[in-house]
Amino acid sequence: MSISSALNNALSGLSVTSRMAETVSSNLSNALTDGYGRRSLELSSGQIGGVGGGVKIEAINRFVDAGILADRRLADAALSGQQQGAQTLNRLEQTLGGPDDPAGLGGRLAQFERALISAASDPASETRLATVVSRLGDVTDTLQANTRSIQSLRQEADGAIARDIDVLNNALIQVENLNGDILRLKSTGNDVSALLDARQNVVDQIAEIVPIRELPRDNDTIGLMTTTGTTLLDGRAVQFSFERTPTITADMTLASGALSGITLDGVPLDPTTGIGRLDGGSLGASFAMRDATLVEAQASLDEIAADLIARFQDPTNDPTLTAGDVGLLTDQGSPLNTADVPGLAGRISINAAADPAVGGTLSLLRDGLNAAAPGPTGNAAQLERWIDALGAARADLPGAASRSAAGRIADFTAQVGSSRLKAEEKLSFTAARWDTLREAELTTGVDTDLELQNLLRVEQAYAANARVIQTVDFMMQRLMEI
Repeated sequence: MSISSALNNALSGLSVTSRMAETVSSNLSNALTDGYGRRSLELSSGQIGGVGGGVKIEAINRFVDAGILADRRLADAALSGQQQGAQTLNRLEQTLGGPDDPAGLGGRLAQFERALISAASDPASETRLATVVSRLGDVTDTLQANTRSIQSLRQEADGAIARDIDVLNNALIQVENLNGDILRLKSTGNDVSALLDARQNVVDQIAEIVPIRELPRDNDTIGLMTTTGTTLLDGRAVQFSFERTPTITADMTLASGALSGITLDGVPLDPTTGIGRLDGGSLGASFAMRDATLVEAQASLDEIAADLIARFQDPTNDPTLTAGDVGLLTDQGSPLNTADVPGLAGRISINAAADPAVGGTLSLLRDGLNAAAPGPTGNAAQLERWIDALGAARADLPGAASRSAAGRIADFTAQVGSSRLKAEEKLSFTAARWDTLREAELTTGVDTDLELQNLLRVEQAYAANARVIQTVDFMMQRLMEI
């Protein structure tokens, strides 16, 4: 080997070991960075400057386990959706109150029933009759407040859909742009690892909104498709649209056209569900809350309101009434209309004739709402009929189960609690699965012990190449002296 060959080999070794030190230091510094793929150099021997021998860098490889990454992203979507659903159900349960909550609907009804019993024991007491009206007002106020809370949660879900669509559209554009940057840099022989890291983080963001699969394309570019077959990105990114509804009321639904679904190029993805094949992540959870879970909760609340109104307008429970008359509880002053039940819990009110706050007469509670003249002050028969009415099992709406007033409320609160508990159980399982997949993903990342060992080998190689250059320099000096 000539001196020039030895010098060229050593110089190439110095250059490569310098780059290896840079790669190892990058791995170590990014060991905890999300989306970072471990790098290593692919080396080969070959000609350096036309001279045989030496070492050169063929490529910089980025290591990511595509299978584990794909599974973890699917777990991301499931975890994100179930977290959102469990949080909403937990807030709903807290708003409605549990069976033993005195401020809950069941507690308010129990207080009203106790007030009726107290008034029946002394029907001549104006104070006790006033307490009956006050406690009944607490029941109607609670029904109205619960309705507002449910519709507020639906409105929040609608807003979450709008935010997810904005994030999804922006992220898809970012992936499209990163694909273009990767293609350009790779064609010129540049390292694209940093761009691959950035793109992985953006795709992870998309995976929380909708469950996706990454499709490899030429020159490290990718396409994106949902697990149900909707193309999100294949060359160019698709862009979705969604119109947010500023105010949502109980009667507003997707089926009626009052609420928006997702559109693509102005065409609805699915007129029935509103979301089409984008279901599965946080986006699907928001649609489920807005159009199913919370709608069902409102329907149960309206059923409770309809049941209470029907009990107090039934002539059997107040002989002064005839069919079609308004009872002690009304639908904003009107009798119950079983064809107009949606939102009834937000419209329920006390009959003004018996409410002294609006000029009503308390004695009607004792004598009957349509009593022609005041009856005996000691007659508790009407108050006792209303007590019996609350305890009677009945069903006034088609398909409703026969229950007492308290039993219907207890069923409702138990159903909400059961739904919340099931959601949390599913969330616990999904979170455990996500943790396992995330741990598996991290094990394929940067091993700091191994990288430190590599750094020691790089140091030794650097010193050896430097020693060769030093020796060649010494030999050249000796030749010059001769």
